[in-house]
Amino acid sequence: MVLEYSPMETQSIIALNTLEHGRCRPWPFLQDFCLTCGICAGACPASGVDGFDPRKLVRMISLGMEDETVSERWPWICTMCGKCANLCPMEIDIPGLVRKIRSRRRREEVPGILHKGLEAALETGNNLRLPKDDYVFILEEIAAEPGFEGFTVPIDKTGARILTTIHNKLVNTHTEDLKHWWKIFHAAGEDWTVPSENWEGTNWGYFTGDDAAIRKFWKNSVL
Repeated sequence: MVLEYSPMETQSIIALNTLEHGRCRPWPFLQDFCLTCGICAGACPASGVDGFDPRKLVRMISLGMEDETVSERWPWICTMCGKCANLCPMEIDIPGLVRKIRSRRRREEVPGILHKGLEAALETGNNLRLPKDDYVFILEEIAAEPGFEGFTVPIDKTGARILTTIHNKLVNTHTEDLKHWWKIFHAAGEDWTVPSENWEGTNWGYFTGDDAAIRKFWKNSVL
């Protein structure tokens, strides 16, 4: 009988008695409760990409293979959507586990688009490095729509009840989507505003596993 293995499985054959099974046991994600049922892999939209399998990732951490998971591309394929955790019968926090693995990666080795996006967001308030004047111009242009004459986007309104941040793609490629929210606020008579600085609505620290950046990003947005 001929056995076939994936590229990752053939990198090395590991004797189970050489592993540090308790190495990741303090991690609070319930990974040791995994039944290897495969429901997570079946639900995952990224399952199979470059051999990615969330079930195997959980098992590797359960076996103490921290170094192997941190150095792999697998944790960065995960979309962090959370479907796996919602369906897991043992309530394993797989997205939390992935974030923990990502946090172990040296910052300069974080995949380029995420690393550069986080740097840009912390330095300029948005990952596009879009200048304030250009951003305000885009908002005002989007707000000009037939049927809503006199409607303006309240920018930096002091004391507003709702502060809404904006996903970068909504001022880049999906500008029309902003109108739907604004129409609802307008029709409901809500007291709302958008910031002219630090308006990026996606906390890039979350996706890179950088908790310090998460806190800084949040403070920049609300203070």
